[in-house]
Amino acid sequence: MSLTVVGSIAFDSVRTPFGERERMLGGSAVHFALAASFFSDVGVVGPVGDDFGDEHLELLRARGIDVGDLERVAGGETFFWRGHYEYDMNLAHTDDTQLNVFGEFEPKLSDRSREADVLFLANIQPDLQRRVRAQCAGAKLAALDSMNLWIDTERQALTHAIHEVDCLIINDAEIRQLTDQPNLARAAKAVMELGPRIVVAKQGEYGAALFTPTSFFAIPGFPLEDVRDPTGAGDSFAGGFLGYLDGEAAASGGDLVLDDATLRRAMAAGTALASFNVEDFGTERVARLERDEIDARLAALRSMTQFE
Repeated sequence: MSLTVVGSIAFDSVRTPFGERERMLGGSAVHFALAASFFSDVGVVGPVGDDFGDEHLELLRARGIDVGDLERVAGGETFFWRGHYEYDMNLAHTDDTQLNVFGEFEPKLSDRSREADVLFLANIQPDLQRRVRAQCAGAKLAALDSMNLWIDTERQALTHAIHEVDCLIINDAEIRQLTDQPNLARAAKAVMELGPRIVVAKQGEYGAALFTPTSFFAIPGFPLEDVRDPTGAGDSFAGGFLGYLDGEAAASGGDLVLDDATLRRAMAAGTALASFNVEDFGTERVARLERDEIDARLAALRSMTQFE
């Protein structure tokens, strides 16, 4: 089994009440791939500029991530985001965005990327997501993330993109905005009527909720005493979730199982990876993470959510 993510590769400058970093490695594809790499073989598709150094490539390669479809644009600069958080760490304040090479991004997928069993379309322009999805028609599971910008400016294109995937993973507020439904359960049902059979509502520090046509599951966020930077937590969640599903399929001989029990374990994997992501700035914590730490946190999550 294999997993492809298409999205941004970035440099982030972030300030929180607990510190700050300048031009650290970030982007949706990076956070996703690092998280997914603990469970699955993952490849990254995205553009970078001349300022993207070999040390950043080596960080990804060290986790076994395939960077063959990382496109270096000669003379360009890598996508850049500057933001800050106040004491409500669920709310990011954008101070500067420079699209740079990401502004002209046209994904170029190798045969390996096109033939992946699981595809994650990270938060990029909806028509780009549709073009990538068309190239990966054989994917056994395609998932999509988006944001309020595309709901506001390209709702029709986003709706078409959602129709073409199996799973939607977005923030709970964005699900409500997309469907004009204030109730999350009704909003998730409305999304499933668009096409996806799996809807995951990310709820920040409060956890995440899973909806399918026949079931519902909610998992709390892992309680942490030290949260330093939430940037990339949602993509780390998605990486843990989809990476787990792909890894389970590989372990079972290639059959992608999406029953309730497997999806719930994937939710726990996503929650665990997101919780590690926020413990330090950018990719710093996940880059030094060990698998036994993940297993211990999964066991803690299991004990937290049992009440008999």
